[in-house]
Amino acid sequence: MDRSRTAKAGRAPEGTLQNKVPEVIIWFWIIKVLCTTVGESFADWINFELGIGLKATSVIFTVVLAAVLVWQLRLDRYRPPVYWLTVVVLSVTGTLYTDLLTDELQVPLALSTSVFAAILAVVFGVWYARERTLSIHSIVTRRREAFYWLAVLVTFALGTAIGDWTIELTGWRPGTAVLLPAGLIGLIFIGWRLGANPVLSFWLAFILTRPLGANLGDWLASPSADGGLGLGTATTSVIFLAAILAIVIYLTVTQKDVIEEYDASHTPTVTTRPRREHVMLGYFAVVALATALLLGWAAAQPHASTSTEEAEEEAPVPASTVSLAPGQATRHFPPSEIAKFRSITQDTLDKVRAGDQAGATKRITDLETAWDDDQSTLEPKDPTAWQFLDGRIDTALKAVRARHPDQATEQQALTALLDSLT
Repeated sequence: MDRSRTAKAGRAPEGTLQNKVPEVIIWFWIIKVLCTTVGESFADWINFELGIGLKATSVIFTVVLAAVLVWQLRLDRYRPPVYWLTVVVLSVTGTLYTDLLTDELQVPLALSTSVFAAILAVVFGVWYARERTLSIHSIVTRRREAFYWLAVLVTFALGTAIGDWTIELTGWRPGTAVLLPAGLIGLIFIGWRLGANPVLSFWLAFILTRPLGANLGDWLASPSADGGLGLGTATTSVIFLAAILAIVIYLTVTQKDVIEEYDASHTPTVTTRPRREHVMLGYFAVVALATALLLGWAAAQPHASTSTEEAEEEAPVPASTVSLAPGQATRHFPPSEIAKFRSITQDTLDKVRAGDQAGATKRITDLETAWDDDQSTLEPKDPTAWQFLDGRIDTALKAVRARHPDQATEQQALTALLDSLT
């Protein structure tokens, strides 16, 4: 898409650069999907597995993004390693910004999707008003490149919100959710082949590669109980980063995606849409309407939680354990051990109240480790009490480690555990 070049080889006007982006060939779309998958899995790995926390991770990648963008903008032509490094970092950063709005600020996904869509419309509007083109074959000035990278960042954030909102609405698991963006990209490709505007087709597909790659990453990383392949976020990130590196090396050596000549056909001019492009706009409108109807139908269907983790978080404490009153659950256990568990739980609760989610996640891991280490000595002393406390600890662990932790739920679970450890 966006390959309708009637370029005239020649010297670019003064003040312009060689095109700073690659030709849109099959390798472009393959790496783009790989980058979006890495954006999802790598962000999750750093945030959840390493326990750095969403805010800290977002700050780190914002700084990294600024450095990488400066490097990219200072180049005078397209360099595959730097260009695709920028795309990877933008993918991770865009994902983090959406997650920050959803998880930390509790902004509904419907609202964040609308906001990012509006921002993207403004970016495209200003870009077109200033340059009279949105074609990526026209990225031959610093200003156009700045517009381009801003648009890319917003598309990553928008694509993340769209993908998460779709799963929230439908309850589809990642393996199923992959099919919607993949099908829509296929329909866009058909529209492009039938005469749809190539620039519009490109940006629509570009946005949709984000939920496609994210759902693909979730499908590969999620445990089999959640309908995934169970590779984990770290393994998925390594596999896809290796694939990106291999393709980038290949493109660097072969230069198959380099646009050599200055594209004179994309000088700032006002053009009239051909009749066929108007017809294909109607085609895209029908596709959009059909998609909205599909999502509305899916949202109306009864569906289970999107993951076993969420189902477990909502599961009540077994009725057989509810009867134990404070003091009953700990009377047969060594006071020193109970004091240790209470201390860790109180530390975790203090961190939750202070808004230190990363610290709470790390601290509650100490509780899990200590409890598991003592199982062989505590459980034989009072199996019923041990089961009761084990259930309370599991509830607290799930609340603190939830993908979208709720502070009220965390505090409730930790307070209940503290009451039981008296």
